[in-house]
Amino acid sequence: MDEQEYLARDAIGLAELVAAREVSAAEVLEAAIARAEAVEPKINALTQRLYERARAEAANGGPTGPLGGVPYLLKDLSTQLAGAQTRAGSRLFDQAPPAAADSALVAAYRRAGLVIFGKTNTPEFGLEPVTEPEAFGPTRNPWDPSRTAGGSSGGSAAAVAAGVVPAAQASDGGGSIRIPASCCGLFGMKPSRGRVSMAPADEGWAGLSCLHAVTRTVRDSALLLDISSRPAPGDPYWAPPDGSFLEASRRDPARLKVGFTTAALRGDGLDPECARAVEDTARLLEGLGHTVEEARLPADANAIGDAVGLIVTANIAAVLDTEADRRRRPIVRGDVEDLTFGMYERGKAITAPAYIRAVQAAHAFGRAVAPFFETYDVLLLSTLGRPPVPLKWLRGDPPDLEGYNKRLFDFMPNTAAFNVTGQPAMTVPLATSGEGLPIGVQFVGRPAGEAGLFALAGQLERAAPWADRRPSI
Repeated sequence: MDEQEYLARDAIGLAELVAAREVSAAEVLEAAIARAEAVEPKINALTQRLYERARAEAANGGPTGPLGGVPYLLKDLSTQLAGAQTRAGSRLFDQAPPAAADSALVAAYRRAGLVIFGKTNTPEFGLEPVTEPEAFGPTRNPWDPSRTAGGSSGGSAAAVAAGVVPAAQASDGGGSIRIPASCCGLFGMKPSRGRVSMAPADEGWAGLSCLHAVTRTVRDSALLLDISSRPAPGDPYWAPPDGSFLEASRRDPARLKVGFTTAALRGDGLDPECARAVEDTARLLEGLGHTVEEARLPADANAIGDAVGLIVTANIAAVLDTEADRRRRPIVRGDVEDLTFGMYERGKAITAPAYIRAVQAAHAFGRAVAPFFETYDVLLLSTLGRPPVPLKWLRGDPPDLEGYNKRLFDFMPNTAAFNVTGQPAMTVPLATSGEGLPIGVQFVGRPAGEAGLFALAGQLERAAPWADRRPSI
């Protein structure tokens, strides 16, 4: 299979070729590996190469299923692949034992026929919206290697944008699917809380975090969610069924009432190019027959900043204390990055009542936002506050941690609020900056309303196709 034939197809298209025996799973895998080796020196997306085990799986006809024989990558965080390490972007887990079994999501992927041949880069413990871990080095944006690919699923997004795979696994605790998808010109759906099981792990960050993928096409994302949205025994909660997402992506939605805003939910405001992308999208939606009007979210995202920070730092403390127990020695400065260690120290000081109050504040925010979606079907706003930023911009070069929080929310003002509410939200690659960098536009749906978002995404993809826009890498 030559490179151009491989690059021309999404995951469903590759699976169709394999099912028709026009190409073998082994040939498709070799095309993916060749592409990975060609671009990896430029983007640094991979943390583990699992080529030989993948070759063994692809041999003898390869696996069957709706995505039988399609090469795939896992984010090196929050999921387990039997026989492989999960290192979470951290040197702390350099000697971590390999997983004894697949996590529920990975098992679902493998039943569907995906051939997993590597793991992708992430910031340490997924804590930042850029992918620049000390353990593995920065992942670079295929559109401009001096810029971030976003985070925390930056390795996955860079690999998809560079054509290594048409889709890759990702996760989202504050925007970590939507941010890198926006930076890399991809489609990124953050599913509803509980839509994808995190078994055998507990909920991520008190329900802020969820699992899914970054993709080039809407239909790949929809099918991957159909494959993975099955509750596992013992899950503490799950999202109610919403029909076939793939089928939803194939039909136009009914006329929608869309509220839009060019405001930043946090930070000092949007870059003019990001605001213009929202306005242009509002006009596109009107042209498609939807009712669009300017609206304001009835809750202050700044008010829950402290609660979210407390939830995240307490969870980091729990993770590191668990590792300390396994090692039978304390975690000390130098085991992890300075930023992580600072969060660890803050997390250890949090009391149980303070943690409960933070969770209650998060839930109260969700209840305050909910009435908006009794009036509107969809909220339209910018995914990011600005186009992809230069590498080292967030921490400063030289490091400037005093200005860190301001830069953080100038870059990602609009994503984390919907991890708090647990609603589905997607970024769609509808715009480009004057420098030729991707700009994503975000849509937020009603709780458990992924099908409605997929229908809208499919309509937008047909009206303003993006899959053939690729970086020159």
